Amino acid sequence: MEQPKRQPRKPGWRFALLALVLAVAISAVVRSLWLDIFFIPSASMEPLLHTGDRILVARTGFQAEPLGRGDVVVFDGRGSFAPLNSGNGPVVDGLAEAGRWLGLAGSDTTYVKRVIGLPGDRVVCCDAGGRLTVNGQQVAEPYLYPGDTPSEVKFAVEVPAGRLWLMGDHRSLSADSRSLLGAPGGGMVPLERVIGRPVQILWPLDRFAAVARPQPAATTTTTNGQ
Repeated sequence: MEQPKRQPRKPGWRFALLALVLAVAISAVVRSLWLDIFFIPSASMEPLLHTGDRILVARTGFQAEPLGRGDVVVFDGRGSFAPLNSGNGPVVDGLAEAGRWLGLAGSDTTYVKRVIGLPGDRVVCCDAGGRLTVNGQQVAEPYLYPGDTPSEVKFAVEVPAGRLWLMGDHRSLSADSRSLLGAPGGGMVPLERVIGRPVQILWPLDRFAAVARPQPAATTTTTNGQ
């Protein structure tokens, strides 16, 4: 009697589960060391980044070329923009982190802003011409949201060593270093809190585009001593 042919064993659920675990582990390593995805929750960086954008962030974006004025950075705001002990419990925080990891939601402690002042800089707004100045030089800001002024809030700050002065491009809507002038730290963000720089808008597809690093900001010498 002819023996029935044995059917090859098909990969079972264990193989599928192992493949899923490996994929998640590899993704976690990549996203913790090189590239990550972040959700833009507000209009504070318009017109460059819009509410709902998903951006790819290079964690190594400033290794080959140092961070400079005008660079856009993603950073951990705990201890400067957000309280160090912010949290809503392990379950809520876990769900929020899962949404952030999947690029479906923003983070209460992660922000994206533009570098205006580097360590040692004196940043003033505004001079007699209504312009922002850094170390006594007016700064051209072509990235500003159309119709916005450099700042409705007047300030003159010295950026300490190891810190950054950060502002949004949509100045009239952005809560940034200016909002924390009277708080401990004065709105200055530690350099070590910088996560990386946006390199690509991934979603929505009609906005799929690279995020180029800016050219050095154009400046002109002022004459009012500010």
